Amino acid sequence: MSKRDYYDVLGLARGATADEIKKAYRKKAKELHPDRNADNPEAESQFKEANEAYDVLKDADKKAAYDRFGHAAFEGGMGGGPRPGGGMGGGNADFASAFSDVFDDLFGDFMGGRQGGRQRAARGADLRYNLRVTLEEAYNGLQKTIKVPTSIQCDECQGSGAEGGAEPTTCPTCSGLGKVRATQGFFTVERTCPTCSGLGQIIKNPCNSCGGAGRVQKERALSVNIPAGVETGTRIRLAGEGEAGMRGGPPGDLYIFIEVEPHKIFERDGAELHCRVPVAMTVAALGGDIEVPTIDGGRSRVKIPSGSQSGRQMRLRGKGMPALRGGASGDMFIELAVETPVNLTSKQKELLREFESLAEDNNPESHSFFTSVKNFWDSMKG
Repeated sequence: MSKRDYYDVLGLARGATADEIKKAYRKKAKELHPDRNADNPEAESQFKEANEAYDVLKDADKKAAYDRFGHAAFEGGMGGGPRPGGGMGGGNADFASAFSDVFDDLFGDFMGGRQGGRQRAARGADLRYNLRVTLEEAYNGLQKTIKVPTSIQCDECQGSGAEGGAEPTTCPTCSGLGKVRATQGFFTVERTCPTCSGLGQIIKNPCNSCGGAGRVQKERALSVNIPAGVETGTRIRLAGEGEAGMRGGPPGDLYIFIEVEPHKIFERDGAELHCRVPVAMTVAALGGDIEVPTIDGGRSRVKIPSGSQSGRQMRLRGKGMPALRGGASGDMFIELAVETPVNLTSKQKELLREFESLAEDNNPESHSFFTSVKNFWDSMKG
């Protein structure tokens, strides 16, 4: 299979500047790195292809040879093509240098890169707090105080981790870089300094209160504003309210996950509420008015049409839950459940038997069903 054009691999036009080549490579390398594409079997080969293209185009001499001769300029292997002034490329030495550049370009943003700067003080961890609220609280919104066990900055050392707030000293292992490099064959491997854990500094006299961590464990009371309309799964972020960072590092965030408790009367579906209302058989047959509860604590009068059946739904507009981010409230749906009377007196039974004897075509659904059943049985006999 013929090799792809190096400019096409990086998504560049011929004549691209060195800065454009570097930016394009960094974007492509982060996008294709195998660690970020575990489910893409082609990512590794594409990542290597991008590295090969960048190793040529970043070098002015190699780029000039490629622009003139194409891939034929490097038929002797990666970096083995002709160079101005004669001779072949450096082979293994060039590959080791290229890998070091790849490492710096890919990870330089958060490991210091070629600049050699140490890592920033470690950011504190994010925290999660599960908060249960009632449906009424979700409808109205509320201000709630929660207690969160967390790590806060040590007051004794002001987060430095050193006794008396003294300044840390430069790490002797990495000379303050926060990382160390080692060459293993063709590869240059860079790792976090084991002595200072990447901070570039060490503490000779740790603080007695925090043991050098710069933070201590404590329970904090926080006031949280729960907006109206929240539902199960709603996440509220409180920036900077998570754990304090190590040795003065920035704090993490606190995430509050809402869970709305089930209600005895109402069932929620997004912004809609559903309420199953029992209705006496006589009211369903003759029609009438009933009162139903609403989530705001009020009552609504509903007119029941005569001949209503179980399962019939009626809508109360605007009586549902408020929208979380503003807008109109949802609706409330009433589902009728026609109730058969129990524990009848002799007089009631007598009246019902009299009603039954007078009934002719008062049950259309039953008549239709049993007609279908009779036709089914007749067809089976045939």
